[in-house]
Amino acid sequence: MITIGNELLIGKILNTNMQWLTYAITELCGNVVRVTTVGDYVDDIASALQEAFDRKADFIITCGGLGPTFDDKTLEALSKAVNAPLELDATTLRLMKKSCRFRHNSDDERYELTPSRLKMARLPHGGKPLYNPVGSASGVHLKYSGTKIVALPGVPMEMKTIFKEQVDPIIRDLVGDIFRTEGSVKVTGIRESNVAPLIDEVMNEIQNVYIKSHPKRRPELWLELHFSSVSDNKEIAEANVKKAMRCLSKLIINHGGKVEPII
Repeated sequence: MITIGNELLIGKILNTNMQWLTYAITELCGNVVRVTTVGDYVDDIASALQEAFDRKADFIITCGGLGPTFDDKTLEALSKAVNAPLELDATTLRLMKKSCRFRHNSDDERYELTPSRLKMARLPHGGKPLYNPVGSASGVHLKYSGTKIVALPGVPMEMKTIFKEQVDPIIRDLVGDIFRTEGSVKVTGIRESNVAPLIDEVMNEIQNVYIKSHPKRRPELWLELHFSSVSDNKEIAEANVKKAMRCLSKLIINHGGKVEPII
């Protein structure tokens, strides 16, 4: 995943798009292996894309930089990274007009093709637009050297709408029949450093379970333990999580801690 925008790098805007997307992808049983944030510069965006190509990523999602302003550089960077010229796309123009009429509740066919709007309709050769019903900037879907690429706008409502309606099915198809199961418990009365070796013990015993500890401080100090398992068999994933929760809870209690389920 590549999130784009100078405002993210200077701390002006919290990168909530990254958090939302990584959670949504994980829920679909996708495995997010790296998130990179770069500024609004063609070379930096293209370099981040090239690094992902070099690592043979199955899927790249970019977020941000598809709008009409001077600092929206993602389409230009995509063009450079995949070595495909930008071309005015008639389908993208049609979808932009459709979105404008929908959002303004008008049947008026007039749609002034300003340079800024034309900029948003120039896609890398081979790219396909992803309809944006709540904004002007279409998303883009293309393939390069065995990698699927989706570019999404940075406006949260637009990003989420396109993802839910059009990217979700792409990821489901890519992932296939994989199931993910989760569970969490609340732990008190024992330090995280004392829980750590117990986590290692359980993860070594139950190979297909990942356990992550999250210290919490409200209202008092406590520890959340999050369990997850991924499998092509839903029952196996569920059984792995339940077994790991039982085993680790027993060990924690034996070491003087207290365990409560988190619903």
